[in-house]
Amino acid sequence: MQPKVSDPEQARQFALDVVSRLRAAGYQAFWAGGCVRDELLGRIPVDYDVATSAKPDEVRGVFGRRRTLAIGAAFGVITVLGPRENADGGLREAGQIEVATFRTDAAYTDGRHPAGVTFSSPEEDAQRRDFTINGLFLDPVTGEVHDYVGGREDLKAGVVRAIGVPAMRFGEDHLRMLRAVRFAAGFAFALDGETRAAIEKMTHLVTTVSPERIAAELRAMVSRPGRRRALELLDETGLAREVLREVAPADGDAAACEEWQQAARIIDALDEPDLSTALAALFERAGGPPLRQVAARLRLSNREAKLACWLLDAVAALGHAGSAEELASRPWSQVQPWLAHDDAFLLADLLRARADCGRGSGSAAAWVTAQIARPRDELDPPPLLTGGDLLAAGVPAGRAMGEMLARLRSMQLDGQIVTREAALEWVK
Repeated sequence: MQPKVSDPEQARQFALDVVSRLRAAGYQAFWAGGCVRDELLGRIPVDYDVATSAKPDEVRGVFGRRRTLAIGAAFGVITVLGPRENADGGLREAGQIEVATFRTDAAYTDGRHPAGVTFSSPEEDAQRRDFTINGLFLDPVTGEVHDYVGGREDLKAGVVRAIGVPAMRFGEDHLRMLRAVRFAAGFAFALDGETRAAIEKMTHLVTTVSPERIAAELRAMVSRPGRRRALELLDETGLAREVLREVAPADGDAAACEEWQQAARIIDALDEPDLSTALAALFERAGGPPLRQVAARLRLSNREAKLACWLLDAVAALGHAGSAEELASRPWSQVQPWLAHDDAFLLADLLRARADCGRGSGSAAAWVTAQIARPRDELDPPPLLTGGDLLAAGVPAGRAMGEMLARLRSMQLDGQIVTREAALEWVK
């Protein structure tokens, strides 16, 4: 049985227990990074990280090898697995927490990971982190915040600032440039001037990051609040021309810049934002081949890539209707395949967002929404005949059979043939 997702209180209690057990064993231990940032912003942390003076083997000694994973031990990180208990007829667990030994990183040789680590102090550990707002430590028992990098001031001021020299931080880990954009947009913060200038000079380095990590950052940007600002910052800093070069506006191209901004507004207006829908909006004018190219380069899942291309095709088929009446006047067999698709609700959301932003007809979008809400047996009735029926009627398997089934389906949807008997008669 799959474990149920723990609630925030369970996760918080588990994170507190991890710190308490390390303290009881004689080690320093604090909450660290993003969870501290979220706490100080009055947000519920999504997950928790713990920083400690205990070395990896000592952490495993405190929690036991059966409840720990040593996947990141070379970098001083041990994953502690949460407690499990039966609840509500199922299995519940408090997730897992990464416990990292205070450390100093050696030189980064691959633009992503340090060549090695040296265990150190909280002060030194803070200096290796990416942004001041992520470089804070919190004692969850006393509530005391340990700030060695000026993170509390930047939280109050609403600034994303690289720790130390920005060019060094981005040179160590090129993904941090995309993270800076995501944090600034997601928290409605400003990018510190030196931090932004470093990004603008180093954008070309982001292409050395693995496609999967780039896609993960884009996925997070476009699916959360602040997504419009994230897309604007990608364009303004030049990062868009590196990670989405097929559609990003070039310098001085006013028309392309307006198209990008229009797509950003549409994506911001979505009720169900995800990467596939965002890509369909961004590539509406560019077309399918460039979209397939970027999907392959970013190594999107088959599901994400196919959905993005399907949405792009669906918008081309239905999104340019001038009114609900125009769509309703089309043969049902032309529109029904789009409306009966499992992801038609995403299409309806995209058409509605486009109309809200001045692209496409609001009444046509509302008509699509109303149609997909119809009972399933009305929207997608079972075919009158199957391939087996045609074989029994003497139709040989092959292309001709497929064409005949498609023609029968169209006539059924358009009301030209309404019974199985009539369909068999037509086949004869």
